[in-house]
Amino acid sequence: MTQEYVRVKICGVTRPEDARAAEAAGADAVGVVMYSDSPRSVSPDKASAIFSALGPFMARVVVTHTPSPEDLAEVLALGPTAVQISYPHDVPETCGTAVIRVVGRDRPVPPLHADAYIVDESMGRGRLFDPVSARRIIEKSGVPVVLAGGLTPENVRAAVRAVGPYAVDVCSGVETRPGVKDPALVRGFVAAVKG
Repeated sequence: MTQEYVRVKICGVTRPEDARAAEAAGADAVGVVMYSDSPRSVSPDKASAIFSALGPFMARVVVTHTPSPEDLAEVLALGPTAVQISYPHDVPETCGTAVIRVVGRDRPVPPLHADAYIVDESMGRGRLFDPVSARRIIEKSGVPVVLAGGLTPENVRAAVRAVGPYAVDVCSGVETRPGVKDPALVRGFVAAVKG
């Protein structure tokens, strides 16, 4: 039941050179974290610099856990391809940015507009996803579902086969330390998904 083409997002990027390495490796999207207590959280200026390092066909995603509508407005002002949010903000469908809502075993699917869901219990901490919960969400979802949580170059291929997500999202599984990506691990992760 796996997708024919599974997309890859490299998340928690804090440096333009890591964004370029992700793109060169064949990733489909780069994610930055804003307005969060994550050690990977970056300022709007830094997020803009990271996004500017990418080519025109690379998806740009902002991940935020902010409860503040003002912070969300600053995120949307960057013009990301998508915003991944855990707080139940009401994002205008006319803003031109796709909305990815965080769901999981302890986070039910919210009754709000979503263009995709991300099954993420880990939030960048490397905790492995729950395959039963992930499959259940994918089976019931009417929108694409992204799988995250504890993925590495070594386990992602089996995860894709077992769960069948639209996309996979990796953060700590391709890092040398929080926010610093290892280009070899990024290449290995993308190759494991797409090879």
